[in-house]
Amino acid sequence: MKTRMNAFAVAPDAVNLMMDFSKKVEALGLEPSLRELVKIRSSQLNGCAFCIHMHTRDARAHGETEERIYLLDGWRESPLYTERERAALGWTEALTLISQTHAPDEDYAALKPHFTEEEIVKLTLMIGVINSWNRFAIGFRSIHPVTARSDAA
Repeated sequence: MKTRMNAFAVAPDAVNLMMDFSKKVEALGLEPSLRELVKIRSSQLNGCAFCIHMHTRDARAHGETEERIYLLDGWRESPLYTERERAALGWTEALTLISQTHAPDEDYAALKPHFTEEEIVKLTLMIGVINSWNRFAIGFRSIHPVTARSDAA
């Protein structure tokens, strides 16, 4: 895979707008562990290796366990996630795959016992931001840092 362009170098003002927006959404108050799980899950669904690499690293830095990171793709079958996390992950999947799911009422209803309406807005913004970053990274073929390569690479 070859990078198509470095959007940061080509249009720094435009990318800085997105960076500033991302930082403001981050500062809205949802817990770091939840934010990183949502970012990883959305990136998994979108197939964004760059963002999966970044957010698994960030999750570890916030104290997330390897086991929970590894099992995130199978969160529905694992007891390792809280009900709040499950509701957020369900909403993440519904919005990330919106053309298929159309944001079902049951996924929205699952949020209500665990999130205030204000937190639902914040969570939805965060899901939108990571989906935008996934499209940036995938569209421009951003390559995550490589620390070790196999002969197959």
